[in-house]
Amino acid sequence: MSIPKKLCPVPYDQQPLNEYVALKKSCFFAWSMLSKHQYVSTICAIFVCLSILFAPFIWIVFYIKTNWLKKVLLNILIVTLVCILIFLRLYLGWSYVTKRLVSATVFYEESGWYDGQVWIKTVDSLTKDRLIGLYEVNPFIIRIKYTLLSFILLLIVESIMFYLL
Repeated sequence: MSIPKKLCPVPYDQQPLNEYVALKKSCFFAWSMLSKHQYVSTICAIFVCLSILFAPFIWIVFYIKTNWLKKVLLNILIVTLVCILIFLRLYLGWSYVTKRLVSATVFYEESGWYDGQVWIKTVDSLTKDRLIGLYEVNPFIIRIKYTLLSFILLLIVESIMFYLL
């Protein structure tokens, strides 16, 4: 996938296409590219696992002070907040890579923060990168964005319910 050094001076791990492949292979980002059914199943599994993980802490901290319904709702509130943070990280990671894929220029660093350079993509690499960015990555970013918005809406509803109890 690497572009030859004579055509592209950008280091291998900073080339947008290679950043995309690295994100696609990583455990944290890869599950967001699953089919819709597997994606929803993974979200439900994460939610249940986090609920089980945080439940003992909620029950210990609020042992006598509140009723069980408020404890359960607080547990769901905390899990929803953690899910929002997870999806925010997913959204930021994928949108960064998409921005670098779609952009006509690539900022890169050869050896450190003090010697940044800008490379203007060739027509071939720009076309290939934009096709990947717009048709492969963008649908997953939209899916993650709607999931994130759903969790934010869920957090608002849960907060109102918790306040009313």
